[in-house]
Amino acid sequence: MRKLLAAAIGVCGLLLAQTASYATERLVFIGHWPVSDPFFNVIRNSAQLAADQMKVKVEFQNPPSGDLSQMARIIQQAAASKPDGIISTIPDMSVVGDPLKNAVASGIPVVIVNSGSPELAKEIGALIYIGQAEYDAGKAAGEKAKAAGVKSFVCVNHFYQQTVSHERCKGFADALGVPVGDQEIDSGTDPNTIVTRTAAFLKAHPKTEAILTLGPTGADPLIGWVRDQGAAGKYFFATFDLSKDIVDALKDGTVKVAVDQQPFIQGYGAVEVLTNYLRYGVLQANDIHSGPGLITKENLPQVLALAGKYR
Repeated sequence: MRKLLAAAIGVCGLLLAQTASYATERLVFIGHWPVSDPFFNVIRNSAQLAADQMKVKVEFQNPPSGDLSQMARIIQQAAASKPDGIISTIPDMSVVGDPLKNAVASGIPVVIVNSGSPELAKEIGALIYIGQAEYDAGKAAGEKAKAAGVKSFVCVNHFYQQTVSHERCKGFADALGVPVGDQEIDSGTDPNTIVTRTAAFLKAHPKTEAILTLGPTGADPLIGWVRDQGAAGKYFFATFDLSKDIVDALKDGTVKVAVDQQPFIQGYGAVEVLTNYLRYGVLQANDIHSGPGLITKENLPQVLALAGKYR
């Protein structure tokens, strides 16, 4: 009995030691989102949930104003601090590509999420890419619009400088069977500017039938503007991602469809994949496509309880 008890105590001590060692693992999660972007909170919440469950430390860093040159410096500083791993977005390969490649070259495992592509992740030397197939996502929303008889649209692009954003607009246009042309506008990120530039486009193109926004940054102010104009039923309003305003607009029919890239999978999955790789040396063979999923008034109740937190 004494031998069995001693062995049991030894095993417990070993397990406790292993658990304690896990708590020292430090991951840095770097995103391109400005602090005002509500989408970042969903990614952060899911990543933190995984960190809490797996007992790792995650440090979240992003440029407050969304400045990509500042993001590149953040990546350099994070790599210099020698974390166990880095999770990052690739909003612009020409700006953040080299800092991420240097991190990999220094021996830091990297996972790419959200913006970027499997091809860019491989070019950097990252372990895996977790994100939405952007062109397919835009096309899925466009097919909904086409079914409603839409033939023209405006793509309100609030992150115009990021290459992947244009894939969303192009997919939507291809589904309608029309060229993007000048139907894509650089709206900026300021709510008033978004409304002003979109209103100017619609005035100059009065036959526009649909509004496509690429996230809450563009959708939220335009939802209010459309309602104020008494035009909630005039446009086929489609958007990417979710927010409280988008959920309310789906309920009352102002927004017809929201493309959900399931950011929970991006945040949670990145921490899970990287932690398992660090601890056990295991890594799935394929990249992970977290979306697109389409949310309409009909299936909205399924996501209401988690909207703004994990959806």
